[in-house]
Amino acid sequence: MQIEAAVFRKPHAKLTIEAVDIDTPQRREVLVRTVATGVCHSDLHVVDGVGRFPTDRPIVLGHEGAGIVEVVGDDVTSVRIGDHVVACLSGFCGTCPQCLSGHPNLCTGGIVTRPDNATPRLSQNGDPFRQFIGISSYAERMLLHENSIVRIDPDIPLDRACLIGCGVLTGIGAAMRSAGIEPGQTVAVFGVGGVGLSIVQGARIAGARRIIAVDMFPKEEMAKRAGATDFVNSSEDDPVKAVRALTGGLGVDHAFEAVGNATLCRQAIESLAIRGTATIVGVLPPDAEISFPWMAIRPECKIQTSRMGSNRFRYDIPNYLEFYKQGRLDLDGMVTKTGRLGDINEAFRAMKAGEVARTVLTFD
Repeated sequence: MQIEAAVFRKPHAKLTIEAVDIDTPQRREVLVRTVATGVCHSDLHVVDGVGRFPTDRPIVLGHEGAGIVEVVGDDVTSVRIGDHVVACLSGFCGTCPQCLSGHPNLCTGGIVTRPDNATPRLSQNGDPFRQFIGISSYAERMLLHENSIVRIDPDIPLDRACLIGCGVLTGIGAAMRSAGIEPGQTVAVFGVGGVGLSIVQGARIAGARRIIAVDMFPKEEMAKRAGATDFVNSSEDDPVKAVRALTGGLGVDHAFEAVGNATLCRQAIESLAIRGTATIVGVLPPDAEISFPWMAIRPECKIQTSRMGSNRFRYDIPNYLEFYKQGRLDLDGMVTKTGRLGDINEAFRAMKAGEVARTVLTFD
């Protein structure tokens, strides 16, 4: 089958809309008609040449996809044709030690999807393309392993549900699962893009008493709508001093870095209270180094990372979407711009300029 897709060919170049061939589902694969996809910073990392994903061949990027199942492989048991699904890059094998111990987001087994001699999932004139993190949602169809998708309530708009697959799942999970924020605690979030705003929302849902959003762009309105009690513009004020001033000099119980920047990691650490926890959520460049003075960290503090919000996405995504249905999670406010597949490069520009929380591209 031939589909339209946004193709990455080299770093620092615009994506091009091209006709691409997609394979038929094998064994446990599912063909999904893409209805909507979020535009995430992880895709922009590849475009900017700072990602870890191989770029030795063309790539169809995108990983915040939602759509409707069209075809299922012979061994698929978790979904049926017509089901509404969300894709998640935390695909899991289900048999490795991490999966069996309840941490499928840390799966080490990998997903076996097709025989090695099968045709590529994505190609053009016989030349194989790379599928981004097993998803490639910047395309009219997605060919996915069934362990990379979850069935959702068909009443939930897919142009909202798509956000749950990465940014929202990562942010809410970082706050509620990785960090385990308790009611009454204080929180600072460094960087309030899509992931940072989701951390703010997770902190609010968890009952945090004070939530301080920090960003270099003027995002106060956006942050407070998500649940922040305070906003610090780091281009105007020293964020560490500002966070400490807002907490009476004590610092915060939880600080989150949500961009992937070593300087912000240090600022998060320096903002901690005694026995506080800094959670690094953003993905830093592979060669990045994080340093801080020993005296900057308070007694018995912890520094940890969070991968995809410590998610168990088959369980967590339906729960978070139930929060949305109840009005406790604001996905509508996260969508600050919409467009079609041909608007992908404009979506990247708006993201770099700090103009959006999330852009959602639709196909119907």
